[in-house]
Amino acid sequence: MGPFLFSLLLSVRAALSSLLSGILARVSLIAIVAVVLGALIVIFFVGGLFAARRQRVASEERLRERITHADRALEAARASDRGWDRVVLETATREALERERPDFRYETLHLVLVDDRPGTEEDRALMGAIGDEGELRIMLIRRGNIWEGQLIA
Repeated sequence: MGPFLFSLLLSVRAALSSLLSGILARVSLIAIVAVVLGALIVIFFVGGLFAARRQRVASEERLRERITHADRALEAARASDRGWDRVVLETATREALERERPDFRYETLHLVLVDDRPGTEEDRALMGAIGDEGELRIMLIRRGNIWEGQLIA
């Protein structure tokens, strides 16, 4: 490196150094801390959004799996004795909802669990009603050919 280039680099370095020290002298420590904290808040907020979305997708997948499993169990129970009719189960669920939570508006009803015991007197089904306020669970208990519903959550 020639002496001219070396002196040019030294003068550029000195100019940058004085410029940075001038800027830092004008910015207070409180402002620097505030900017760093603001950046951290934004980073944590965005990270929280991504984590919440991943968790929601995972829970929806688990719900779909449970519904699929319950539907298969319903079909097996229905094949073995004719008391398991989805229309009858949904009617009993609607009646229980109207009786216990008449203000609850739901969009869908789904079968969550089938408990098909020997005979017909102790069969149970757990139904879910999903609406704007969240999900309600209704336990249906079979007594002969009649299903009775009871709100559990």
